[in-house]
Amino acid sequence: MLILGIETSCDETGVALLDDERGLLAHALFSQVEVHADYGGVVPELASRDHVRKLLPLCDQVLADAGMSRTDIEGIAYTAGPGLVGALMVGGSVAHALGYALDIPVLGVHHMEGHLLAPMLEDNPPAFPFVALLVSGGHTQLVRVDAIGEYEMLGESVDDAAGEAFDKAAKMLGLDYPGGPRVAALAEHGRDGRYRFPRPMTDRPGLDFSFSGLKTFTLNTVNAAKDAGELDEQVRADIALAFEAAVVDTLTIKCRRALEQTGCKRLVIAGGVSANKRLRAGLEKMTAKLGGSVFYARPEFCTDNGAMIAYAGAQRLRQGQKDGERIVSVPRWPMDTLPSVNEPRANGLVD
Repeated sequence: MLILGIETSCDETGVALLDDERGLLAHALFSQVEVHADYGGVVPELASRDHVRKLLPLCDQVLADAGMSRTDIEGIAYTAGPGLVGALMVGGSVAHALGYALDIPVLGVHHMEGHLLAPMLEDNPPAFPFVALLVSGGHTQLVRVDAIGEYEMLGESVDDAAGEAFDKAAKMLGLDYPGGPRVAALAEHGRDGRYRFPRPMTDRPGLDFSFSGLKTFTLNTVNAAKDAGELDEQVRADIALAFEAAVVDTLTIKCRRALEQTGCKRLVIAGGVSANKRLRAGLEKMTAKLGGSVFYARPEFCTDNGAMIAYAGAQRLRQGQKDGERIVSVPRWPMDTLPSVNEPRANGLVD
């Protein structure tokens, strides 16, 4: 089955073409970083307008790269949520228009399920069951995964997501958008031990996260250094390193608890923050001590992309799940409400 995957949940337009037997045939991505850079974050209206401009040309580019035409497509998967409602509607509208014209099934899939399954595109995919750490700009969650559509929420952030905390810390340090990669790059020049930041909610039981207090601590540290006339490039790097280490340690401690509580030996890390090198190193070291393994997607598939949506959609379209006539757009959508991949669905995945 040849599936076209469309991703437009936020500020990246992603398209991919995936075949059940031959795997990923082609993919393309247009990032809107330059569009939003002057604003220090994503402007929803600008994001939607840029998706309108870029989506169909990207679809044609991917088909050309794979040596295919639109009539070869057998199913279409698009991101139905969570995300920015206008951006989601762009992807859903194009997907349904193409599906209607070609008389093929269309399915709106969950953005975070796409991230969760992205490591399945690699040569050594994880086997079920496993624990997944979903860590991005909008989500920080620990999930037990027994099969596609069989998810148990173990813990999540009670306030800000880790990726959002990275973006806010970047602003405090005078760094450009997107913040996560900028903070990580600056931290490479930091001196270890110059600052010690708290590891939020690691001194109590449970698997939930909180990063709002860490943001406040970072702001106070930056302001104190600024007031003392000490906020030079080296001190900024020291603060970036201390902040990054606090986030990495917090995520690692919680992942260890989740593995121990569930008895799972496999950990999947997915989402934009999963590209962070210190986080990968910390989780690899931790899982090795437990006799387990950690799995993640290649860096280009850690951030939003069409390939993960094509893969997630393919698993469900192949089982006959599809949308009805209605375009599905769900800005907020808990992943543990998704149906099993084996449950008949003819009107989308949202009840």
